[in-house]
Formats: sequence, structure tokens, C-alpha cells
Amino acid sequence: MSTGTRTLTGRLGVGSIVFMVVAAAAPLTVIAGTVPLGLAAGNGAAFPTTFALCMAVLLLFAVGFCAMSRHVPNAGAFYSYVARGLGRAPGLGAAFLALVTYTAVQLAVFGYIGAVIDGLVQHWGGPALPWWLWSVVVLGIVGVLGYRHIELSGKVLGVLLVAEVAIVLVFDAVVVARGETLSTAFLQPSQFVSGSLGIAIMFAIASFIGFEATAVFRDEARDPERTIPRATYTALLVIGVFYTLSAWAVVSAWGDDAAVEAAGADPGNMIVTTITTILGPVGGDIAQVLLMTSLFAAILSFHNVLARYWFALGNARSVPAACGRSHPRHGSPHVASLTQSGIALVLLAVFALAGMDPVAQVFAWMAGTATLGVLALMALTCAAVLVFFRRDRPDTRPWNTLIAPALGLAGLLACLWLTVSNFPTLIGGSPALAAGIGAVLVLAFAVGALWSRRPATAPVAA
Repeated sequence: MSTGTRTLTGRLGVGSIVFMVVAAAAPLTVIAGTVPLGLAAGNGAAFPTTFALCMAVLLLFAVGFCAMSRHVPNAGAFYSYVARGLGRAPGLGAAFLALVTYTAVQLAVFGYIGAVIDGLVQHWGGPALPWWLWSVVVLGIVGVLGYRHIELSGKVLGVLLVAEVAIVLVFDAVVVARGETLSTAFLQPSQFVSGSLGIAIMFAIASFIGFEATAVFRDEARDPERTIPRATYTALLVIGVFYTLSAWAVVSAWGDDAAVEAAGADPGNMIVTTITTILGPVGGDIAQVLLMTSLFAAILSFHNVLARYWFALGNARSVPAACGRSHPRHGSPHVASLTQSGIALVLLAVFALAGMDPVAQVFAWMAGTATLGVLALMALTCAAVLVFFRRDRPDTRPWNTLIAPALGLAGLLACLWLTVSNFPTLIGGSPALAAGIGAVLVLAFAVGALWSRRPATAPVAA
């Protein structure tokens, strides 16, 4: 019986990869969850502009990231870039940090979707069941899709993503067509810097988590040297413009002051209430169902990302080599996929036994962990890009290899500082918990760096 090969196969084009990473960003979930929080706790009616600012910073990051992608023929994404630029120890430290970070964001969404499904079932007259039961059902479906060929996941994500984006765009179009209270707060600098800009930036930057995962699909891309950069820029622009436009439409549907008041009064239901008001009860019901499918799409996308991290690390012999095997028929990282499913199942069991609330604790704590981790990983990657191009000089274009990455690094460090400063707020207000989560992330990086000192049978980055 064949045990598989150590390569992944696929013919993913720009569109398929964009669907994969935009689905990870969960656009409808951001509009439903993050926008009300940004309006209430951030910079008020000008919060939509914050998305545009964060998109600009991440575009600068993407310039260096894409320039280096052709020189890193490895599906390990962040850790491959960091290892190539900064060395084996920081590279493996980044790998372990990435595993913890993306596992955290996947667990956050598992908690949220469990609560959403339970609410929908009870809304339609069904029984009240534990949230974690629904999360385990979703985990089983995701595990099956992750085990099979990547193109099946791509098709599923494509359908779900189009549906969730479509209803929000219809909502946006109706608001603009009505033209009753179109907001101008985003044009006023005094409004933009009002309230707590730091918290606004923290919530906005967290909403982009997932776009940077394009590089993990390198081995399955049709023409990786062109497909990965194009998919990265496209995904970032699509996410950024969608967030900015839709957040502005939400504010406009209420009016500046009323939108901030509504967000503070009932952030959890603000968007469904808004869509119901604009599109009617049927539109509100559809939005609730699509919120569930949006969360499912995010979980599936992050599962695929994590499986490919495990696969790359298996090939590098940094984790058990079996994780680096691909399925002989599906061409998928099936062992890595099963590994990630097992880890998620164990952690969900821990959360369930601890009696944790799926939204206030599982979602809030894990989403905060992921935000901090991804910002640290992107900052490390920017530094690696700068060092790599200054040292090896395979590309001498100043904008692509020096100016944009340096500006991106400055912007990311500013966002990281703001996130650390406001981190207790992001996870529910506990300084002790914030310190504990930060320690876990630092420990993950340190363990990876120390693990790199053992004798290696294969390089960390190919």
C-alpha cells in the first residue's frame, strides 16, 4: 500500500486561492462582529476609514512579501520567509508561533459557530444543545474536506463566500440607493482621531487575518511565481474595499450618532437588525444563516492553512516526518490534516470540560491571541524580507525590496504596539489573562527556536 509522496498537487488559479483566503477573513462575520465593536469602542462613525488605513499598511507588507515569494519555493509561508532571511532558529520559532496563532483563530471561530448554530436551532423550534456539540459536528465536516483534494475545499468555499458577500453588497446597494443619511464622518480628520483610535486600529487589523496565507498554497498553484503575488494583492484589495464600503453603509443606514448608539446598546445583534430593517425579515433570516456559513468557511480555510504548515514542517523534519506525506490519490496533506483535526478536537474538549462560554471566553480569548500572533509574524516577515534582499541581492528594485517593506514594518510595529497596549480590552479586560496569552506566544517562539538546535535531517526552508 502506498504511503504517499512528499509533494502536494493542484491547479489552483488566482480565483481559487483568493476564495480560500478571503473566506478565512470571514467578511460577513467581520461586518457582524467587528464593525459594531469598532463603532462603539473605537473611533465612532469614522471607523470605516480605519479599514482603509490598515489596508494601506498591509499593502506595503505585501510588496516585500510578494517580491520574496519567488525566491522561497516552499509552502511554509511565514516560517519559510523568516528562516530564509533571519536564520534557522527564528524561522522555526516563527513556525511554532504560526501553529499556535492559526490554531487559536480556528478555535475562536469554532466557539462562535457553536453558539450561532445553537441559537439558530432554538430560533427554529429545535432543542437547546451544548455549543461544543455543534462545533464537533463542524469539525468532522471540515476534517473530511481537509483530507480530500484542495480543489473540493476551493469549490465549497467559493459558493459560501459568494453567498455571504452577495447579501452584504445588496444591503450596501440599497442603502446607497436610498441616499437618506449617507455618512461623511470618514472624510473628517477630527472624527477619525476621535474616541480611541488605538482600539479601532486593533479591531480593524484583526479583521484582515488570513489574507497573508496565500503562500501556503504555493505547491498547489498553477503558476506559483505569478499566481501567489496576484492572489495576495487581489485578496487584500477585495477584503479592504469590502470592509470599508460595508462599514460605511452600516453607519449610513443609521446615521452617524444613531449608529454609534446602536452599536453600544446591542453590538451582537446590530447587523442583523440593520439588514432586517433595510431588506426585510427574510433578508434578516438569510443573513443569520449566512453568518453561520461564513464561520464555517473561515474554519475550513484556516484548517487548510494549518494542514499545510504541518506538511511543510514534516518535510523539514521539524515535526514527525509522517506529517510531510501527501495522499496518493487526493494529493492532499492528509496526515497533517488529521493531525490538526485531532488537536482541535482535544482543545475543544478542554474548553467544554472547563465550562467556557463560547463567545465571551473561547472566541474573545482565542481571537485576541491570533491578532497578537499574526502581527508579530508579519513584522518578523518584513524584517526577514529586508535582511534577505540586502544580504543576497537577488532583486535590486528599491521600492519592492527596501522602501515598501521598511514602511510596512514601521506600520506593523505601530499596530503591534497599539494591540499590546489595548490587549486586555480585546480579550475582555483582564491584565493577568493578557499577560498569560502573551507568555504563551513568546514561549511558542522560544520553543521553536530552541528546537532548531537539535541535529536536522533536512533544512527548514527549501
